[in-house]
Amino acid sequence: MSAPPVERTDVEVESRDRAKPRRRLDPGRAQRLGLLVVIAVLVISFGSASSAFYDQQLTIFPLLRDISILCVVGLAQLAVMSIGHMNLAVGRMAALSAMVMGLAYQELHLPLYAGLVLGLLVGAAIGALTGWIISATGVNSFVVTLAMDFVLLGLVSLVYAQFTTSAAFTVKPAGMDELRKYSLADVCLGPVCGSPAVPQLFLFTVVAMLAVGWLYSRTRVGRELLLVGSNIKAAQLSGIPTGRRVIGAHALSGTLAGLAGFMLAVTAGSFTATIGSEFMIPSFLGPVLGGTLLTGGAVSVIGTLLGTTLTQVIRQGLTLLGVGLESLNIYLGAILLLALSTGRIRTVLSERKARTSR
Repeated sequence: MSAPPVERTDVEVESRDRAKPRRRLDPGRAQRLGLLVVIAVLVISFGSASSAFYDQQLTIFPLLRDISILCVVGLAQLAVMSIGHMNLAVGRMAALSAMVMGLAYQELHLPLYAGLVLGLLVGAAIGALTGWIISATGVNSFVVTLAMDFVLLGLVSLVYAQFTTSAAFTVKPAGMDELRKYSLADVCLGPVCGSPAVPQLFLFTVVAMLAVGWLYSRTRVGRELLLVGSNIKAAQLSGIPTGRRVIGAHALSGTLAGLAGFMLAVTAGSFTATIGSEFMIPSFLGPVLGGTLLTGGAVSVIGTLLGTTLTQVIRQGLTLLGVGLESLNIYLGAILLLALSTGRIRTVLSERKARTSR
């Protein structure tokens, strides 16, 4: 004889429903999703306002090329932000690396990628030196990198004045023009070619993103860098060589800055003393908008790409609509201020929510 069905009371049903775990969207993932939605809305809006925004050769190709360069710049800043530092000399490190590459091409007649490797080594060396000074002296990274910025500004200017007559190395090694002009479709060998709007330089960005993402998500060194950024005292007590991690983070930043300098020089067609002068604000905008914390301990490589894309879409769209450079700088400054405030806003809101739930 079967037992009668057990009736569940409303209290039992409610308690079981409460016991079920609710899936919540990760805050970092939610932020990246929000950026993606905003970018899509802006692309549609700017395209509706001006059909030229969708022109592959006049708009999309240079837009993606700028995004490729500035995303690498953002990754250079992300490397030091992961340990709670900042690199105000990121633009000058790019200029120094690019200067060494131009000098190598003109005086040593090195091939394209041999000169690139030499420039990256110089960027890593100057970054490591900066990190060593910070670690050895205990001086704040803001002060050290600001001083390094002035030192490199003078050094780069002196070298260009010594070896050039027009503050530029104009020798172009074989393959440089192809990198600047051609898209992925021009080098595609298979039946399905890449888009004619995607520049070849984007491949450098993909490699940089994969390398940085692998470092922070798959390696012990990456996890230790994030621990140093979260709490350097706790990291020291855990046996982490914090001094070496600081040097390593700044060396990585210098290397990525050097890569960005190379990409900008390829885009410009020459290696000039002014390379990197506009890198400061974009280097912070991309990672901060993407979810990387200024205080360290959390990074987002995909978020850096999305944050950079957002700012460049805004810049390109407003330029097509006839907005002047001064107004563009005001808008980008406001975006940076808002991005820097989001962390504090989230903290305040979470604290209020915690108090009201008690």
